[in-house]
Amino acid sequence: MGSGTPAGGVEYDGHLPVLREDMRAITYSRYGGPDVLELTDLPTPKVGPDAVLVRVKAASVNPVDWKVRQGYLDPIMDVAFPVVPGWDVAGVVERVGLDTPELEVGDEVFGYVRKDWVQGGTFAEYVSAPVRTLARKPASLSFEEAAAIPLAGLTAYQSIRRAGVTAGQTVLVHAAAGGVGGFAVQIARALGARVVGTASERNHDHLRDLGAEPVTYGDGLVDRVRALAPDGVDVILDYGSDDAVATAPQLLAPGGTIASILDPKARDELGGHHVWVRPSTADLEALGALADAGKLSVDVAQVFDLADAAAAHEASATGHVRGKVVVRV
Repeated sequence: MGSGTPAGGVEYDGHLPVLREDMRAITYSRYGGPDVLELTDLPTPKVGPDAVLVRVKAASVNPVDWKVRQGYLDPIMDVAFPVVPGWDVAGVVERVGLDTPELEVGDEVFGYVRKDWVQGGTFAEYVSAPVRTLARKPASLSFEEAAAIPLAGLTAYQSIRRAGVTAGQTVLVHAAAGGVGGFAVQIARALGARVVGTASERNHDHLRDLGAEPVTYGDGLVDRVRALAPDGVDVILDYGSDDAVATAPQLLAPGGTIASILDPKARDELGGHHVWVRPSTADLEALGALADAGKLSVDVAQVFDLADAAAAHEASATGHVRGKVVVRV
């Protein structure tokens, strides 16, 4: 391949395209509150053999993002400052690595770009993403909607699969109106399960729209759930309840199981499952297929510009947002 500078500012060195320009990105150089986030210039990321360079169109905020910013994952993951936050992304493939037959330049993709260390995230104009973290974007969704799916959607999908949800079962979803819970309700319904979901009363109509039977959390929860499911529930999915494990023995039918993303006692004391989400192209493809089939809707609560990433983190951290907070790049 000869040298030259084709459209788009990509120069060729005779072998591979090299992006010369810097990019705009949100970074932080120390742990702290949202005030540590700043918009700055960084070199455009290099692309490894099994990765592609994605021109980011949108990214979304998950609670883990601001917890990582506060040092939450420091004991278990290496961190290299300055950190670009964000794991969810939707965008367009700008360049491919040496061994990436799955994708081509120009492909629209979405993904959960979690790597083995914390540094090069998705709150930037470009992100280098291993192909194992990406799938083609659902055609029916905007970039903002697609960016809202990966981490929350994968968490719901993988916990449901781990718990073995099948048609005809009754499933109790804790925090059913949240980012993960809303996806879980829809996925379980798509599998043919009956879904009961806990939420505040202001979100009950929303849960009905998703196909769940709402119950208010708090004191008296066991009696309210038992009124709907006198024989107990087959599966409990815990995405945000302080007492999900404590009340599970009173709510589970014989042979039932619990999966929690919060409390390892679900596994250690109840024989259920403690789930930590992982990137998966196949699982992203399954979520995309549900979206394109009209079985998985996406609730985007707020959209911020990249320069307003601190405000996006603050909005997510309130804990009162229904749906996902998205950053448009």
